[in-house]
Amino acid sequence: MVAGFSVVTLLLILLAGIGAGFVGYAVGASSLVSYPALLALGIPPVLANASNTVGVVGTGIGGVMGARRELKGQMARVAVYVAIGAVGGVAGAFLLLELDPKVFEFAAPALILFSSLVIAANPRGRMQAKQAARDAHEQLRLMQERRADDTGAVERAEAASERPVQPMSRDSWWVWLGVVGTAVYSGYFGAGAGTVALAVLDAANIGPFHKINALKTLIGTGANITASVVFIVRGVVDWPAAIMLCIGCFIGGYIAPPITRRIPARVMRWAAVIAGVVLTIDLAIKTY
Repeated sequence: MVAGFSVVTLLLILLAGIGAGFVGYAVGASSLVSYPALLALGIPPVLANASNTVGVVGTGIGGVMGARRELKGQMARVAVYVAIGAVGGVAGAFLLLELDPKVFEFAAPALILFSSLVIAANPRGRMQAKQAARDAHEQLRLMQERRADDTGAVERAEAASERPVQPMSRDSWWVWLGVVGTAVYSGYFGAGAGTVALAVLDAANIGPFHKINALKTLIGTGANITASVVFIVRGVVDWPAAIMLCIGCFIGGYIAPPITRRIPARVMRWAAVIAGVVLTIDLAIKTY
């Protein structure tokens, strides 16, 4: 027994973390697994959400460290996005803690349904398809030009592969509104926040997919870190649950790549959507 948890319960949280890490890598919705798992094990909603935020923070840090190549040359935008994420995370955390707990309990089913619908819409998959189509078109164009000028074609290919993200001064006002809103949402709940951020940045067409995918990670990571600090200072983290969840998320994220290569993305995505809808109905019945 550890701080009220049996060894079996801790192992269940570890398994939930592995599942969350796996789903987070596959479809970008780790909290859709980890948060309801903590609820099912008897942890109150607000405490479960705070512990979940601390538990999954390592996933974002690892993602940022692994995306150094994509973030190269974007230091100004990196700093701004991390700062926005950090401030938004604090705001979201205080909203969670200062509002009546019933507010979050009533909002949770709608937030989970929202994240499920975002996954169903699959903006990430659509963006990857669009980027693949652009790359294929560019390769075809360069192959045609190479017949006339091999050296120039190679140089143009290299330039195309390093197409920069546009200057921040050219971003529309709604892009910043979307980034700020996503940061606050990340600190408050966060399920599906990365997918929402990705959709906003892609809609603004600020750069190629792999670069905006790295940028969206910064927003959630900054928000999760500062929200975690607030939750820790306020003493609303269930440490045994958070630690086991963090370990599980790391394991799940580590083993996901070789497994997901053998599972159709559509199957994984719709499994997450169905699970989210079922959870929404279950929580709605219990709450409303």
